[in-house]
Parts: sequence; C-alpha cells; structure tokens
Amino acid sequence: MDFSYSDKVETLRARLARFMEQYVMPAIPEWEKEVAAGHAHPALMEDLKTLARDEGLWNLFLPGLAADEPGQALSNLEYAPLAEIMGRVIWAPEVFNCSAPDTGNMEILHLFATPQQKALWLRPLLEGQIRSCFAMTEPDVASSDATNIQTSIRRQGDEYVINGRKWFISGAAHPACRFAIVMGVSNPDASPHERQSMVIVPMDAPGLTVLRNIPVMHHTTPEGHCELLFRDVHVPATNLIHAEGAGFAIAQARLGPGRIHHCMRSIGQCELALELMCVRAAERKTFGRYLHQHANIAEWIARSRLEIDQARLLVLKAAWMIDRHGAKAAAKEIAMIKAVVPSVQVAVCDRAMQVHGAMGLSPDTPLSGLWMWGRVLRIADGPDEVHLRTVARQEMALVDTYRERVLPHLHDPRH
Repeated sequence: MDFSYSDKVETLRARLARFMEQYVMPAIPEWEKEVAAGHAHPALMEDLKTLARDEGLWNLFLPGLAADEPGQALSNLEYAPLAEIMGRVIWAPEVFNCSAPDTGNMEILHLFATPQQKALWLRPLLEGQIRSCFAMTEPDVASSDATNIQTSIRRQGDEYVINGRKWFISGAAHPACRFAIVMGVSNPDASPHERQSMVIVPMDAPGLTVLRNIPVMHHTTPEGHCELLFRDVHVPATNLIHAEGAGFAIAQARLGPGRIHHCMRSIGQCELALELMCVRAAERKTFGRYLHQHANIAEWIARSRLEIDQARLLVLKAAWMIDRHGAKAAAKEIAMIKAVVPSVQVAVCDRAMQVHGAMGLSPDTPLSGLWMWGRVLRIADGPDEVHLRTVARQEMALVDTYRERVLPHLHDPRH
C-alpha cells in the first residue's frame, strides 16, 4: 500500500491551503456574525463558491464524474488530504461544493438516478445551485438498524404517497435545500433488507413540514438537524430511485464514502486542535514553567500526535480499499475508522480545551465546537457500538483460520 501523495494532489493541496488562508479564514468573523444574526446562508458564501470554482477547487470528492460534469474526479485516496484541509473550518466544505449531505446524495444520484432525475436534481447539485438532505433516521425506532424504519412509501397509481416522521436530518433548514432523499418501507411483506425504497421528495411538496431545527448539545446549527413530518406527501412515481426494494442497498453504497468523508475532515479538526494546544502550551506558564514543560501536558501533546497519525493512516487505508475493491469490500475498514476517528477527535479536543482553561470553553477558540462535533460523530452515521459489532463479526468469521494458525503453537498440558 502506497499512501504517498501524487504531484497532482500536492499541487491541489497547496492551492487549497492557500485558498483557505486567503479567503476562508479571513471570512470566519463575518460568517459568525451573519449566522448569529439569523442568516442560515451568509451572503459571503456565494462569493467564495464562485472563487473556488474559478480556481478549479470544486467537486473534489466524486471519482465517477463524467467529462461534461464540473469537478476534479479524484479518487478517495486523493481526496483524503484535501478533505482534511477543508475540515479545519466546519463550514468550509460548502465553499468547494463538498458538503455533507450533498456529497452522499450526489453519489446516490450519480450511481442510480434516471436521466430525468439527473437533469432535475443531480446537475443543479453539481453546479452548486441547490442543496439537499437525506431523510433516513426516525425518532420512534432505533435507526442504527435500518430495517426498523417505519416511514411508509406506498404506490398509488402513478404516484408514491409518503407518511412518517424523520429527525436529525442535516441540512434541511438550509434555505437552498430543494429536496430530500427519503428512505421508507414500500413493501412490508418483503425480506428485511428488501422492504425499503428511496424516493426524491421536493422540500415544497404539500404535506411535508419542517417541524423544528433540533439543537445538538444545546447548540443550533444554521443548516439544521431537523425533524420532518410527512403527511400524505404525493410525489410522481418517476421520483423512485433505482427500484422498489433497493433502498437498503443504496443506503449502504451511500454511507461508506459518506462515513470516510466525515473521518477525513475530522483529521483536519484534530490537527487544528493539536496546533492550538501546542501554541498555548508554549506561551502560558504555571508554577514557573511553560505548560509544555509539565510532564502531563507533554504527554497529552505526544499522545495526540500518536493518535492523529494512527487515525490518518487507518483512514488512508480505508480510502485505498474503497478505490480498489469498492465500499462493500472495505466494510470492516470503514467501520474501524468510524469507531476510531471520532473518539480521537473528542480526546484531542478535550486535552486542548483543558490546556486553554476557561478560554477553551468559550467561543474565542473553535475547540468547544470541534469537541462537540467529534461527540456527534460517535452517533451520526451509526453509533460506535454498531461499527464495533461489524468489526467483531468479521473477525469471528475468521476464527477457523485463526485456529489453524495458532493452535499448533500452543502447549498442550495433556502431554
């Protein structure tokens, strides 16, 4: 496995880092001011998007881009270091049209949409003209097991009728959000993994109501983690994605790359937290010593570096696996990074906050927000326990191989 960056990627890294320094970082105060004033989509965002597209820093995440579609068509391995740079500012990926949940939705539509669906929904997403959301999780069931989903998608003539309730739907409060990809039960009598389908539902469809933007850990994001109510929502049958009963398979295709994108960005957030911790430790003194000269702080810094580099290598391995063998073959590696990286982010940010003292709890640094997002990711896209279960099951599937390998080396006390 070779995880070195190609000349093409190194060039893009330099261009992206320069763009972040020249345009994104200076815009942070204005972005925060507009969001605090109630603007979910600060006006500066469109100017930044235009600049990014003009510089070729656009749609960096989608390997299967066609020649007539805008973007770089990078592999997952090539995208990883770029996502890390973007991740240092939580809202920055939108500048480059690389935001979740749009990235996952673009992948779904790229793989499974009809020509009509691509013209109506995918093309505007690729152009950055609209946003979207993905409606899967529900408040009344354990959505970490997608076979529990209860929302009904019922065929009625040339339409589908949707009834149900979804929540923690990221991006649904964004003013440019034009549609949701909704997962629900279309055939309750089918096998557990063939009951679900996905349909495209315009956000202005009659019967669809955004009930609330749910605060996460008492923090409200401008794009929202919303609760949606679908009450007799009618959409054309042509809005079905791929086929009836294909919803679970589509979800698995979407969640693999989506999970790794989160982890890629998290590595950048961990790096930022470590950098802030080191600067603080070099400037502040307690009891006659700089903070980094105290053994416990030095250990925090060292452990953070070890954990970040280990997590990055695991993410790069998962990206390499997806590129060569597909998301299904990389299921264990994807589960591993999803269980590892958020916990590393929480640990590194917690240490950095502690080194900053009261300042680390305030909005004067991004640390509390980065810590919160790491904690969210321990649940979002599947809780840690589900991913650990996946890894354990795959390990136990190898038990016969392990038995043949290790038993000959054990001493048998009967002899």
